[in-house]
Amino acid sequence: MNPAQIWLRPAIREDVPFLLELRRHTMHPHLLASGLIPSLQEDLRRVLFRLDCAQVILLANEPVGLLKVSRDGMDWDLIQIQLAPSLQGQGFGAQLIQSVISEARHAGASLKLDVLKANPARRLYERLGFTTIAETAHLFEMRLKC
Repeated sequence: MNPAQIWLRPAIREDVPFLLELRRHTMHPHLLASGLIPSLQEDLRRVLFRLDCAQVILLANEPVGLLKVSRDGMDWDLIQIQLAPSLQGQGFGAQLIQSVISEARHAGASLKLDVLKANPARRLYERLGFTTIAETAHLFEMRLKC
C-alpha cells in the first residue's frame, strides 16, 4: 500500500463507536498481557480523553486508526496511536510518528509517550529515538532524545 493513501482528519463524536472497536482490537491484548482487565467504561474514558486533539487515520477514505497528540506548549504528548491490526508492521505507524517527531522538533517542543510494558510497540519507539525515563507497574514513560 502506498503511504500517500494515508490521510488524517479531526476525530468527532460520531467516530466513538469506531474508536471503541479499534481500541478493543489494538489494546485489549496488551492490557490482558499486562494483567489489566479491559472494561467498556475505561475504553470510553480513554477514547474521549483529549478527543479535541485526536485524528482519525484514513486509508482509501476508510477509518483504520487513531493518532492523538497533545501539542500543549513546549511539552507535547503522543497520547495514542492505534492502527488496525491488518496494517501493523508495514511502516505506517513509524511514518506517522516520524511526522509528529519532525513537527515537534520544528516547533522546538519535547515529545513524550507512555507505553504498556507488554506492548511490543516499545521497540518501534526506541528505534525512533525515544528512551525510557520512568516506569510504573504496567507502563514505561518515554521521551524523545534531543
